[in-house]
Amino acid sequence: MSAPLKIGIVGAGSIGIRGALEHLVMPDVHDRVIMTAVCDNVPGRAKAAAEKYGVPQYFEDYEQMLKEADIDAVTLGTPIGIHYEQGLKAIRAGKHVHFNKTMTTTVAEADHLIEEAAKAGVKLVSCPGEMIRPHNRRIREMIQEGVIGDVVWAAAGAAFGSYHENEGVRKGDDVLSNVDPTWYWRKAAGGGPLYDMTVYSLHALTGILGPAKAVAGMSGVRIKEREFQGKKYVCDAHDNSLMVLDFGDSIFAFVYGTAVGSLTQGFAPTIFGTKGSIAGLNLNGQPFDYPGREIAMKAKHGNQAILPHAFGRHGEIEETHVYEDIMQLVDLVLDGKPTPSTPEHARHVIEIIEGAYRSAETGETVKLRTTFEMI
Repeated sequence: MSAPLKIGIVGAGSIGIRGALEHLVMPDVHDRVIMTAVCDNVPGRAKAAAEKYGVPQYFEDYEQMLKEADIDAVTLGTPIGIHYEQGLKAIRAGKHVHFNKTMTTTVAEADHLIEEAAKAGVKLVSCPGEMIRPHNRRIREMIQEGVIGDVVWAAAGAAFGSYHENEGVRKGDDVLSNVDPTWYWRKAAGGGPLYDMTVYSLHALTGILGPAKAVAGMSGVRIKEREFQGKKYVCDAHDNSLMVLDFGDSIFAFVYGTAVGSLTQGFAPTIFGTKGSIAGLNLNGQPFDYPGREIAMKAKHGNQAILPHAFGRHGEIEETHVYEDIMQLVDLVLDGKPTPSTPEHARHVIEIIEGAYRSAETGETVKLRTTFEMI
């Protein structure tokens, strides 16, 4: 396929605006990718986004966009619970697909998408591409080099807090700045911290240590009601989930997706070995070196600024990692360039999350069958 790749933005909400529209409007990418359509089912939002960001076509109906829009690919910035359905429709329409995290909510759905994409000859890329990040690749190298000796155990995870309620795109009074976050609290929509936030930690952890073999979990709803713009909402998505992963050879990891509280640094794992530990960006309590570290230390958004496509202003604005994963799809489609952001890696993480929920229901450890190759 010749450049530029024509892409449709599906969902002009928080991620669609910050991770796609704000980045892809910049002319420095237009030799590679251009936005030709935007779709959102909230009345007036797609039109407003098209006018603000100069997108030629806008739609409120997704199937209509797939039929009528001049697009080669889509990026899905919609609630996680509908990614499978939307992804399948795009694949069957012959479109390449970028999935914002998480690709699906079940491993069976992920299997089906991968199979259908192979039949259709289209490419899939799934956020979050944690192993694109230079510091995570360096951690993987250090562990393989034996810098901390034999790995014994690890910890990783994330907490919801009130992040989504307080995002800037929630506080305005127009259709592009009053985006409703309440789907994050609903089970049917694919809400909860595991699919939304811990997914980053799991991609980093498994990218560094390799695929897990089994999972055991405990999970439930701790905060049963939340408030947004003065209105109360019942929450049924699990917001208090703890799990133990078995990586084989008696290497274990504790992973959490909770309503509040954090044991680790951001989304980064802490890994303990017989000769030391790596916690976030520190080796045995001291910063370790990795490509681009000096730039990252001075940048507004830290390691976002040293992602491969974070040239110019891209490293200075929000959600650069989402834009980076979109550009991974662009490079894969146009040049056949392999990416670490594979659907197979995403599927493995999905199986871990689904397995943890199943373990919480049954009280039994769940063996994992999926794997992936780290590029």
